[in-house]
Amino acid sequence: MRVIDIENWERKQLFEHFSRLHDPYFGLTIPFDVTQAYKISKEKDISFFGKYLHDCMKAINEVENFKYRIEEGRVVAYNTIHASATMIREDKTFGFSFIDYDEDLKVFLKNVASEKDRIKSTKELYPPKNGQDCIHCSALPWVSFSGHKEPASDKIESVPRLAFGKATVVDDKLIMNVAISANHALVDGYHVGLFSEKFQKYLNQ
Repeated sequence: MRVIDIENWERKQLFEHFSRLHDPYFGLTIPFDVTQAYKISKEKDISFFGKYLHDCMKAINEVENFKYRIEEGRVVAYNTIHASATMIREDKTFGFSFIDYDEDLKVFLKNVASEKDRIKSTKELYPPKNGQDCIHCSALPWVSFSGHKEPASDKIESVPRLAFGKATVVDDKLIMNVAISANHALVDGYHVGLFSEKFQKYLNQ
């Protein structure tokens, strides 16, 4: 982790402007072609969720601005971003996970499975390991949405939030809408566009 020198940062004015807003988050919903990712998950007998989440995290970790966080008035950049995904239990409640990111898909899938097992065996909402070096994400495989709003607190927040919708067939392709919201003091539309290009590239591999 490193501390950003805000006074000499090219985003200084943007950071100060959006930091003054009551709600500096902006959000977009983007359709992704998950045809190949779904096919690969079935061929390899692996979790479709685990496959596309890994692709997402690869993309997130390649975009510098998605690694920025606001902590105690400072802007810091983390070296690695992990996944904090909601995971459902049999009683339809859920718990927050903290899935350590690894470039190796097999290792990442083991980390996903471990967190699923932990959440199923406890009623705790929060994971024992937690921090801002993550993205917050949820899978909503029951509905295909074209818009999405995340809950907001009265605290300064800077962790990006993603929601993955139901994959549906459109023109012979499997399309999944993904909602993404981020603090505009740290992230712009350009960075979301860069992320989306990388995410789609990995989904196709």
